[in-house]
Amino acid sequence: MSNTLTGQDRPELQKTIEEIVDSGFVGITLRVHDERGEWAGSAGVAELGGTAKPPIDGHVRIGSVTKTFTATLVLQLVAEGKVELDTPADDYLPELGLDRRITVRMLLQHTSGVFNFTGEYFPDGTFAPGIAWSGQEWVDNRFRTYRPEELVELALSKPARFEPGTDWSYANTNYVLARLLIEKVTGRTYAEEMQRLIIGPLGLSGTVAPTTQTDLPAPHAHAYYRYEEDGEQKTADVTRQNPSWISSGGDMISTTQDLHTFISALVGGKLLPAPLLAEMCTPEAKVGYGLGVFVQDSPNGGTLITHNGGHGGHAGLMYSTPDGSTTLTASLNYVDDAALSMGETFQKATLRLVQEVFGGAQAGGAAQ
Repeated sequence: MSNTLTGQDRPELQKTIEEIVDSGFVGITLRVHDERGEWAGSAGVAELGGTAKPPIDGHVRIGSVTKTFTATLVLQLVAEGKVELDTPADDYLPELGLDRRITVRMLLQHTSGVFNFTGEYFPDGTFAPGIAWSGQEWVDNRFRTYRPEELVELALSKPARFEPGTDWSYANTNYVLARLLIEKVTGRTYAEEMQRLIIGPLGLSGTVAPTTQTDLPAPHAHAYYRYEEDGEQKTADVTRQNPSWISSGGDMISTTQDLHTFISALVGGKLLPAPLLAEMCTPEAKVGYGLGVFVQDSPNGGTLITHNGGHGGHAGLMYSTPDGSTTLTASLNYVDDAALSMGETFQKATLRLVQEVFGGAQAGGAAQ
């Protein structure tokens, strides 16, 4: 098949991604490495109204997959003796006035209780807003630069969600604090440290920590956002945007090839000493979050190390078995909106891909 990199005929994978596109996505690219080798393919289109498929290994905004890179970076600084996991974050960032009970580990594990600057959804259905990151307001202001300190100041001006270390709640603020900590202890920018410790050593030529850079390197599929203006539905191409609103909670750009290289190197022990990798992959009890990774059950009874992310019409998926023998990385482009109306479709698509790649039927070559 022309869109398969390796000449491997894996029609079941091509069929799966074509059906995922039919469920409502603009386009998808998928890369699988397993005992049969490597397969990569794409389906759908790179651009609304166009006919070209999304480029295999096109650049994509990976959203919260960024957190795995950021956590790895902090753990590398732990390995270098510059940071300690169970030291109060306040020791490194005294100017912020953080609760002294919040440790570096709690930031990486989302157990700090700090308010999420993109807003908090509470179990009773109430929502406490943070910065604008949806609707027409976000579209109109998507080139604005936010300083990471601004995002943190907003979060710290709100009540904590719970006492540090007593619960789990996903907060982008934790990872912006991690970025500030990286910059403080190294005297270099987050992007420079990412280059020094991860992007450079692994040769991730398609991976960028853009900070405030608005352009996406070519080639790439386009990202879209639908919103209402004066009672009319409009769809904007939001491929270009300033990702400083999410900062190190989700600003990175990568490719499915680079995500495969990164997660393989990470679980393979090439980035962290074994004890720190073990701590990273030890899940907390509530949702199974380690330090920058979800540790979840695999459909074949094993475990998967994973992080996904998406916003504004682009998404990245990254999954690996703990030994790195099987990986799934993918990129999606779609039409996003304030109602997150693709949310359920997105969940179904990821479940389907995981079942297809890690479900165990292929392992013995058995027919489905």
